[in-house]
Amino acid sequence: MANPPQITFSHIGIFVSDPARMEAFYTRLFGFTVTDRGRLDTPRGEVDLVFRSRDPDEHHELVLCSGRPPDLPFNVINQLSFRVGSLGELRGLYRRLADEPVSEVAPVTHGNAISVYFRDPEGNRIELFVDTPWYVRQPLREPVDLTLPDDELLAAVEAMARRLPGFKPHAEWRAEMARRMGVA
Repeated sequence: MANPPQITFSHIGIFVSDPARMEAFYTRLFGFTVTDRGRLDTPRGEVDLVFRSRDPDEHHELVLCSGRPPDLPFNVINQLSFRVGSLGELRGLYRRLADEPVSEVAPVTHGNAISVYFRDPEGNRIELFVDTPWYVRQPLREPVDLTLPDDELLAAVEAMARRLPGFKPHAEWRAEMARRMGVA
């Protein structure tokens, strides 16, 4: 595209079966603040909306919307991903998951990130991650041991990543992508 539109990602809305339970979960684990709430008449009936944010410059980053059938046979959300500031924060959240109504908790690396995946109380897949300074071709998913000290964990992830095709420092990958996107 010669002149792509100037856009940035802003927020996501998800349908939920139990808005109160999901509001409590996202507040307790992630510290989201309710910025607004209300009921809206839609072509498919009334829905309750809860607007959530962690950024005072964003009215909402996450919207919880009633109306998800409790017996839905397939979850249409692939995942919600949240970047954290450090391995320490990732470990802290990982430890807190033991006290939450979540399932399928899995610490992994993608080479370019260290992540913890899990399912929220309604089965939506969540990823918490911290970036690494490397790039490797995706998809890649390898288990990691979050009990290792930072230096050992990063050394193990780097050693694994270096053995894979396409390994390079993230800065090189970023420069290549900026050139390809026309934003160099």
